[in-house]
Amino acid sequence: MRWIRIMVVFFCCYSCFHSNSFAEMIKRKQVEPTGQVVWDVATKKKMIALTFDDGPSPTYTPQVLALLKEYNAHATFFQVGDKMERFPYIVRQVVQGGHELGNHSMTHPYENKAGLERMRLEISQADRIIQKYQPNRTKWFRPPGGYIDNALLQEAVKQGYKVVLWSYHQELKDWSMPGAQVMANHVIRNARNGDIILLHDGGGNRSQTIQALKIILPALKQKGYQFVSVSELMESKE
Repeated sequence: MRWIRIMVVFFCCYSCFHSNSFAEMIKRKQVEPTGQVVWDVATKKKMIALTFDDGPSPTYTPQVLALLKEYNAHATFFQVGDKMERFPYIVRQVVQGGHELGNHSMTHPYENKAGLERMRLEISQADRIIQKYQPNRTKWFRPPGGYIDNALLQEAVKQGYKVVLWSYHQELKDWSMPGAQVMANHVIRNARNGDIILLHDGGGNRSQTIQALKIILPALKQKGYQFVSVSELMESKE
């Protein structure tokens, strides 16, 4: 009987893990028309949204903020709740700089491993923190790692969020540290109106991202681009 109970528990755990791990990811062509998920924005205006994930970081976020201020740029920071609790003064700096906050979960688990029930709590816990700093604003959620199936999407919508991913043609993977010049060249060469560019100001060594920004910001500003938050970019949608 003991062996049978062990097997039943194993089977239940395996089934839960298996069904969650292999849940079908959302498909852009099916979901994008609903407006619930944004990858980039169709606009005639020369606007680009810079977004920063995994902060706040006491080391790198202030450097990002200083560069954005220098070039009169706004951005959206998808911050992790437990880090917001650890570094509230950095969160205040982000908001005071005219930038907006996005929800990047409470502890940064991947949905395809954590499961829906945990992600439901992750979103709501982070939301309570964000509302202290930025109440009554459009609510943007970016799932850690970009992992999102229909169940998580509907949960985010239920909690009042729209999901923001990023422009596929601007996939930088700055977390892999490919080189500042490599990243800058890619962004500048592929820049289009309405791009949403994914960068990171936390979660590791982001020195290359800082150096890349020092190249990207003046180069694209010279080309006539304006750097805006996701909300501002959405307002320019055709």
